[in-house]
Parts: sequence; C-alpha cells; structure tokens
Amino acid sequence: MPELPEVETVRRTLNELVRGKRIERVTVSLPRIIQRPQEPEAFAAALAGHTIQSVERRGKFLRILLDGLVLVSHLRMEGRYGVYRADEPVETHTHVRFHFDDGTELRYKDVRQFGTMHLFAPGEDLTLPPLNKLGIEPLDEAFTLQAFKKALSNRTTKIKPLLLNQAYIVGLGNIYVDEALFTAGIHPERPADTIKPAEWVRLYEAIRATLSRAVDVGGSSIKSYVNGQGELGMFQHELLIYGRESQPCRKCGSSIDKTVVGGRGTHICLRCQPLSKNRRVAAAKSNVK
Repeated sequence: MPELPEVETVRRTLNELVRGKRIERVTVSLPRIIQRPQEPEAFAAALAGHTIQSVERRGKFLRILLDGLVLVSHLRMEGRYGVYRADEPVETHTHVRFHFDDGTELRYKDVRQFGTMHLFAPGEDLTLPPLNKLGIEPLDEAFTLQAFKKALSNRTTKIKPLLLNQAYIVGLGNIYVDEALFTAGIHPERPADTIKPAEWVRLYEAIRATLSRAVDVGGSSIKSYVNGQGELGMFQHELLIYGRESQPCRKCGSSIDKTVVGGRGTHICLRCQPLSKNRRVAAAKSNVK
C-alpha cells in the first residue's frame, strides 16, 4: 500500500489542488526522505521559486512536474499528501512542507518514514533510478495481451511474485494481484510457464478490469490510505478475496485460505484456484523452508 489505484487517485486529487501554485520555500524536517540531492538544503533551495505544472504517475511513483524540474515521490507504506492553509496546525509526522505564495502548503506526512523524494532535470528522471527500470503500465495502450505474455509466459517463477515485480508490470501490489488471480481462477503458486493461453487471457482481462474499477472508486482504504483531500477509497467494499481469510468464497462458498507466497500474505480459494497434487506438495515443501 498504496498501489496503482491509490497513487493514481492521489495524482488526480493533487493535480486539482496544486497545479499552478508557486513554491515560495520548502521545509524539510526529516532529511532521509530526500534522496536526491542528498542535502535537504539543496533540495529546498532548488525548488524555491518554481511553479507546479502538473502531477503525473509512473507505476507507484508520483511525478510532480514543475517549470524546469521533476520531483519523483514514492509514498511507500503510509505516506500521504494534503493541502492546508499555512496557519493550520502541523500534524505529527509531517516531514516535508511546500510553502506556496498564496498562503497554502502542500504537506507530506509519513508515520512509517519510508517515503522518498528525488529531484531531477526534465527527462532525466526517466533515465535514472528509481524510474529507469520500471515495466509496462497496466492501464496504458502498450499493455497488450501480447506484451503481457511476452514479459512473463516463459518464466518458471511463480506467477504471484512475477506480477509483483515492478520490472515487468508496474503498480500491482498484494491486494490487486490476489484479486486478479482469483478472478482469473489461477493459483498464485503456479509457475508462469504452466499457464495456458486461455488463462493468460483471463488474467490479462482481470488485471485491467480490477485496476480500472479500483481507480473509478478511489482505491482501497485498507489501513491509513486517503487521497489528497483526506477522503477514503471505496474499493475495499468490493474486494472478492483479499482480507477475507476464513470467510466464504463469493463464487463457490468454500472457506478462503491464507498462506505465504513469495514472502507475502496471500488469499486463495482452493476450489476456484486449483493447484495440481504434485505442485501442492512442492509448494508445501517450499513454504516450510
């Protein structure tokens, strides 16, 4: 958290709230949030006087485009942005404040303190870390069935860790991978090279449909996620399998299991997402290790 739908919702909200605002100064209270340049003083000085042109997204990263600079921001586990009047009290765990010349502020709050900010010249951000090795955007036109299969189908790795790997497809995290695999009827421990052509079609369509619907309703507020206006997402009310351990499957009524796949908590309906006996044995041995 947050994943593509949540970051996209934040992007849209911030685009409405801060586009056209001119930064007068920047206050950094937690230096380690600033990754580039390494000195928070240089970061603040570089941004002073610049105007925000728009807010874009690449995978789970926000790209705040200014006149002559690009600010790349990753929210990590619990980072959040909000716009406030300058005279409003500053909440605990507010680590970066962008002071605008109209008397408002964009504030970045992060209880877990895992978020990052990188500052680049225009175009440079796409050729350097952390954005330079990201995969296909699953809601872009470039994400075709052919491109999807080409990226993953010949690999022997389990399908869930592959879908979580941002070098292949960006924006997918634990929630939406579980949801898409369930919708497609594919067990998360299936090696990618065992998935059949019809299953690839179902999985491709499930990823697109799940993410599109989640974006439409503002993402999922599972823990602390809110958009830039402090509003909750609504997709958590539509989740089919994620977070529903021991509850009845919405398709077949069987009890939903929870296990660990690739180090991540994973929700499965063993009736709707079958795994062959041999692979069940292999998976059980792998999980014990």
